[in-house]
Amino acid sequence: MLIASKFFALFTQPLCWVIILFLVSLWARRRPALARFLVASALAFLLSLGWQPLPDFLIRHLETQYAEMPPGADLRGYVGMVVLGGSTEAPYIANAHLQPLLNDAAERLTAPVAVLQTNPQLRMVYTGGGPNLAPGAPSEAQRAKLFFDSMGVPGKSVVYENASRTTHENATLSAQLPGVDITQRWLLVTSAWHMPRSMATFTKAGWNVTAYPVDFRTGLATPWTEYSLASGLRSWQLVLHEMLGSGVYRLTGRL
Repeated sequence: MLIASKFFALFTQPLCWVIILFLVSLWARRRPALARFLVASALAFLLSLGWQPLPDFLIRHLETQYAEMPPGADLRGYVGMVVLGGSTEAPYIANAHLQPLLNDAAERLTAPVAVLQTNPQLRMVYTGGGPNLAPGAPSEAQRAKLFFDSMGVPGKSVVYENASRTTHENATLSAQLPGVDITQRWLLVTSAWHMPRSMATFTKAGWNVTAYPVDFRTGLATPWTEYSLASGLRSWQLVLHEMLGSGVYRLTGRL
């Protein structure tokens, strides 16, 4: 399943579709009119990928399905937080440095630290192994521990699950940790755009979770003049990945 997901993930990268159009144009070189049309389509498609309002519209739809929890919210009814991985740099980068390195989803780590400062009674379950780990490479959980330790988070407050590679495994493997009662009330901390699939997956696995979305990528609206190929490609890959993941999870009964 993991290998298949990695293969299909290639098609969530918009540049793959551009390359496919160019390759088909080469195949159609004996039909010049069709080949020119395919090349022109590939170029037009490539240029359109940088127009930020369209992928932002789709991401905003994901991010607004669960309300943002206000600072200082009363969390006395909760036993803890389940924090999903995906916010640390890759092992081959982390191995070369002594300090904890975070990526553009850093709020998955920084937000729980702030919550624990005002709600020290909460426990935290950090779940993340990371796919395709090379021998000896640190798991996501190990890299997150380096960050939490540097922030002074008490070790007794955090339980680490370091084998999961997918959102489904985040839910099922974390449920098996000693002392974790999934019938109690937990906050689920992950990126806002990833929250719909995460909530559905954890609920399906029997967790009693409330969404605590972080790492927002969109605002109320995106200016129509906003254009960047680099940002657009990242945004399209993000939203296509979530759409594909949700579709696969529905087909496999994980939602």
